[in-house]
Amino acid sequence: MKYYIIAGEASGDLHASNLMKALYQQDVNADIRFWGGDLMQAVGGNLVKHYKERQFMGFAEVIFNLRKILGLIKFCKSDIEKFQPDVIIFIDNSGFNLRIAKWAKELHFKTHYYIAPQVWASRASRVEKIKQDVDAMYVILPFEKEFYAKYNYDVNFVGHPLIDAIADRIQVNPFQFRDKHDLSEKPIIALLPGSRKQEITKMLGVMLSLVDDFPEYQFVIAGAPSQDFEFYKPFIKQDNVAFISNKTYDLLSVSTAALVTSGTATLETALFKVPQVVCYKANAISYQIAKRIITLKYISLVNLIMDREVVTELIQGDLNTKQLKKELTKILDKDIRKKLFSDYYELEKKLGGKGASEKTAKLIYENIQDKP
Repeated sequence: MKYYIIAGEASGDLHASNLMKALYQQDVNADIRFWGGDLMQAVGGNLVKHYKERQFMGFAEVIFNLRKILGLIKFCKSDIEKFQPDVIIFIDNSGFNLRIAKWAKELHFKTHYYIAPQVWASRASRVEKIKQDVDAMYVILPFEKEFYAKYNYDVNFVGHPLIDAIADRIQVNPFQFRDKHDLSEKPIIALLPGSRKQEITKMLGVMLSLVDDFPEYQFVIAGAPSQDFEFYKPFIKQDNVAFISNKTYDLLSVSTAALVTSGTATLETALFKVPQVVCYKANAISYQIAKRIITLKYISLVNLIMDREVVTELIQGDLNTKQLKKELTKILDKDIRKKLFSDYYELEKKLGGKGASEKTAKLIYENIQDKP
């Protein structure tokens, strides 16, 4: 069978790469063409466009880059028509993917969506359009199946792929890790400022403003695979700061605490059982627009899944040196850490067991055997 997969940014690349491995197990002769990243490319298939070419964060950034985005959409449609896949698989990245899905459905391509658009966060009315344009949906958050059921849309809850990604990783030796990256024996506070240039610029300076207040710890920046060290270099002004690129999971496995930009990384940090403070600061225009259309009580996946505040969220104006120092001090306290660990274990249970990629690949393969 011929599969066309469209993924964006680092997390999409990770989950799509594991789905591709599972698809190859289901269909040894699979012909896969994709938009994604290095992890997908390492599995096989043919890379069309790297996600680095279309990383735009927030409403304002999308508007400023609209011509480029429209050009990429046009190219994607043309490429799909030439390839004539048996199924198109969309991975997250709803702004781009839903536009392609609408077009693809009109041309009678099979449309499957893995890691659903977060319409439960804003403009829930979009579900009706998604029902029309997406033949099958595979959701990874436990509350999503119930949400879609309100709109008479039967979706598949397959569990969260992070469970597999973390469980299957090669365990790191903490002593070798420290030695390899020239780290001291001080406890590590991991800084996860995001993967896009816009969010790193907004977040990293505030995170690093705490370094001199915690001399007994070492701060380590988790560099995103999409960014070079030269981009981070101007932010690093203190000696007690290290930089490690593309080793976030290894870093979290040896960290005492973390300051984390809101997104998938908050859930990854929780699954590694690392106490965290969630940080978020956007372009002022983007934030004002988002505030008016997003209806959620929380911004972090940890709190959304638990439906209560488990981790502290510092948003926009609240993300400042004083507040961040206060919250970091809290999560270094042993009693607060004990409660956090308990909450994290409860969170993991809610996410289901292993096998999200395998379940999804099996459902997709079985579905497309029955071609119209």
